[in-house]
Amino acid sequence: MTIAGVLLAAGAGRRYGMPKALVRMGGRLLVERGVGTLREGGCDPVVVVLGAAADQVRAEASLGAAIVVENPEWPTGMGSSLGRGLRATLELGAQAALVLLVDLPGVTPAAVRRVAALASPDALVMAGYGPRRGHPVLLGREHWAGVAASATGDVGARPYLAAHSAAVRVVPCDDVADDRDVDTPEEHTGSHA
Repeated sequence: MTIAGVLLAAGAGRRYGMPKALVRMGGRLLVERGVGTLREGGCDPVVVVLGAAADQVRAEASLGAAIVVENPEWPTGMGSSLGRGLRATLELGAQAALVLLVDLPGVTPAAVRRVAALASPDALVMAGYGPRRGHPVLLGREHWAGVAASATGDVGARPYLAAHSAAVRVVPCDDVADDRDVDTPEEHTGSHA
């Protein structure tokens, strides 16, 4: 089964002061870390959705064989980037998409593998961190149209997942990953560096 990794990296990072894709942590750009996490976790192909500073990200980041798509509607929020990424994976013939946000450097390949192990065309899977649900999120192909239709503004798959909560499987990942996002430079100095 083909599981595509979808890295959402289009935002301007207003709270951070720069696009998070271009933030350097542990010697690598966050966008490079995200691509590596998806690839090492078994996703192939990997699709990266860019928006803010896309030309600069393309120039500075080493993304290997990742497929880069641009979201010209990135200022409208994460929803349009998720839709763009799912359309790209549809064209690539993937059966499931594993979605990761660029500002989650604590998510590991082990967490990706654990969530991806439940892949199927009708899968809805989220990583669990204690009582919280988080990333990575696995979306089977049968759900992509519904997810894309409900993803608006800065909301991604959350409304769709909430509406289909009985079908969502939660895979505990707190023993192998940390899903805290990096929203400000102060948070950058945490355990992910």
